[in-house]
Amino acid sequence: MPATSSSVGSGAAGAAIFADSDSRKYRYFDPKGQRATHYEDVTVDVQPDPERYLIQDWIISFSNGKGAYIKDNTAAQSSNWHAFRAPDQEWERTHYQRQSKIETMVQSVITNARRAGAPKTFDKVWVKILQAHLGAWKHAEFGLGTSLMQAQRYGYTQMINNATLTNSSYKLRLAQDITLYLAEIGMDIDSWDDELGKKHWLEDGIWQGTREAVETIMGTADYLEQYFAINIIFEPLVGELFRSGFLMQAAAANHDFITPPVVSAAEADYERNLANTIDLIYLLANDEKHGAANRKLFQGWVKKHGALADKAAIGLQPIWSMPHSKPISFTDVRAQSEERIGQILGELGLKR
Repeated sequence: MPATSSSVGSGAAGAAIFADSDSRKYRYFDPKGQRATHYEDVTVDVQPDPERYLIQDWIISFSNGKGAYIKDNTAAQSSNWHAFRAPDQEWERTHYQRQSKIETMVQSVITNARRAGAPKTFDKVWVKILQAHLGAWKHAEFGLGTSLMQAQRYGYTQMINNATLTNSSYKLRLAQDITLYLAEIGMDIDSWDDELGKKHWLEDGIWQGTREAVETIMGTADYLEQYFAINIIFEPLVGELFRSGFLMQAAAANHDFITPPVVSAAEADYERNLANTIDLIYLLANDEKHGAANRKLFQGWVKKHGALADKAAIGLQPIWSMPHSKPISFTDVRAQSEERIGQILGELGLKR
């Protein structure tokens, strides 16, 4: 293993040998590929670590003596927390660029549809479903986004925190998109009620299982458990089930061609977030020293959050019977979600 300033006890120039120490690139890490990407240059070792170059220990510590970032913020363990690289390689600039493109697309779709009078052609029952149930779903997205926003503070490396924070940003953007979308089409539909979604989220029995699952994740103290529960468990069993399995399937059949493109960006978001999560969890599940303990821990999370997600999904079943046109059954969609989570867990060596 190359020497670091910590291991030689000196921060003086030339005291340690590290990646690229014989070049003028000033790089202190081993890139994942042959050459470092821009993403790696702006994220790897940006977050300090006394085990890597901070020979004076933490610059800032809390009153309990613990440093700014500690490994026991999660029960999972790693031989090298710095090994993770997010597959989407997203960092600040690329994240803002992607979010801006999505927002431009969503607003363009809504504006053009309203100009053409599309909301007035929606099936009347479908209008009520959008108010009540898409309006309720935005609270789930907001809760998950808020949970991830809190979780990202405790990740031990910048790479983990970046992946968690961009995940949070996608969720909060979708919650905002749904809110603005419903408000805008509501201006074209008689007797529209902007408060109906909130009422159903708080009081409708259909949504209480989802509320319990989301609020349990929000109340979890382990940041990695929050990240795992959202992307490995909740999203395939509940998130995709409702977004892809209901909204995007039933909308067009009920004369609504606006909702699918508004919601579709969330499915692309999830593919990126899922890839990031699988890579991180796979590293931990196959860690040479801690892999067995981590797999046992993850299996416990699957059981805990899987039971809540199952309850949430079953609770949503009545929504599939509400539209006049029913292009797909809840049973078929549920079977697809079970197959989906089976594939995800299989990649990680876990089971339902």
